[in-house]
Amino acid sequence: MKKLLFLFFVCQYAFAQNSDSVFVSKIYSEILSNGKAYDNLRFLCKNIGPRLSGSIGAQKAVEYTQKLMASYGFDRVYLQDVMVPHWERGAKEEAYYLLNGKKIKVEIAALGGSVATGPNGLSAEVVEFRDFNELKEAGIEKVKGKIVFFNRPMDPTKVNTFAAYGGAVDQRGAGASQAAQYGAIGVIVRSMNLRSDDFPHTGGMRYSGGNMIPAAAISTNGADALSLAIKSNNNLKFYFKQNCKTLEDAPSYNVIGEIKGSESPDEIIVVGGHLDSWDLAEGAHDDGTGCMQSIEVLRVLKALGYKPKKTIRAVMFMNEENGLRGGTKYADEAVKNKEKHVFALESDSGGFTPRGFGIVGEEGDISKIEKFKELFVPYSIHEIGKGSGGADIGPLAKTGTVLLGFKPDSQRYFDYHHASTDTFESVNKRELELGAAAMASMVYLLDNQK
Repeated sequence: MKKLLFLFFVCQYAFAQNSDSVFVSKIYSEILSNGKAYDNLRFLCKNIGPRLSGSIGAQKAVEYTQKLMASYGFDRVYLQDVMVPHWERGAKEEAYYLLNGKKIKVEIAALGGSVATGPNGLSAEVVEFRDFNELKEAGIEKVKGKIVFFNRPMDPTKVNTFAAYGGAVDQRGAGASQAAQYGAIGVIVRSMNLRSDDFPHTGGMRYSGGNMIPAAAISTNGADALSLAIKSNNNLKFYFKQNCKTLEDAPSYNVIGEIKGSESPDEIIVVGGHLDSWDLAEGAHDDGTGCMQSIEVLRVLKALGYKPKKTIRAVMFMNEENGLRGGTKYADEAVKNKEKHVFALESDSGGFTPRGFGIVGEEGDISKIEKFKELFVPYSIHEIGKGSGGADIGPLAKTGTVLLGFKPDSQRYFDYHHASTDTFESVNKRELELGAAAMASMVYLLDNQK
């Protein structure tokens, strides 16, 4: 009898696996043949463009994605109010240094949240440091009244480029406040980029009290040249001017579309990306791709006639780049409304070739999801296991939600991240669609998990 029961369960498991394999194949076929994410991304990038929180572009993106999801006939499409920071760059920045009597112009970009230099700009001797320890060792005597140049590259030996980013980004986020403690009047930071090029990469920075001094990013080529110039001239003077300003918080929205669950409608699976982007480019990889992939997840399930057991939501989060207000508000509302979020999946690592999914949850939850690996093998996806989720879904962790982060290949991401190169043309259609298919397949499997 025990042997018969064992065989029964084995057969049931094999049948379920085969059924899942067939449906996953249908998802891939539909998206690779009739996918809409690429065309939708083109419209977002080319017809709307930059979408920094509080901007007209951000509002247009809200209106566009709301209409887009409504056009697909999702069961419900709605907006969730959220107040967001409103920072504006103003006129293009200027920067140069004098070397052997020659003016050397360099490309810089004000860091998001920075104050302006004033109409006449700043000019002072520039001193170079690799990290905060070197800054501390130099002290007030060597820093006061000068411009601090943080020049620590991302570590090229790390295969995971997000680990390389994490090891360098503190100088961007906290460099201004650290330097101000020692009397610096401005900060220039090497761009978070592994490639050598002339494009400065912006990104968020924050002040932690004290004197607020202007901060800007310099391109990697510019950083290398400036470093060499400092070595040949200990009293090198640097000039920069930026015209940014912070305005009052502005009203905005998370955009939400959902397909109601047929069996457990009170259990919710979220898939999403952030709708806002930095202002230097079109925000294609960061994070237009994640938004359009998330909408595509719901579209393909509906196109295939699939009736989800749980409610599936696509959320376009607002203000990931300089505040995380959208993700925080969504989680707060979930708690307030006593919603049960069982899984949340985020795509915010670019539209490149899919590699897998990182998972944040209890060991038992991770083990269950890891069992999906064999279903993804035919699609060259092998990295499914303990990892990270995403910034916008992170606040849902307090509700006990299992978090998943979509993991595309990371080698090219920081070529475009926060730079003027992050345009629609940098996205490969097939890579984008393969990612959308992987995400849709994962959502389908999570919906059917026992």
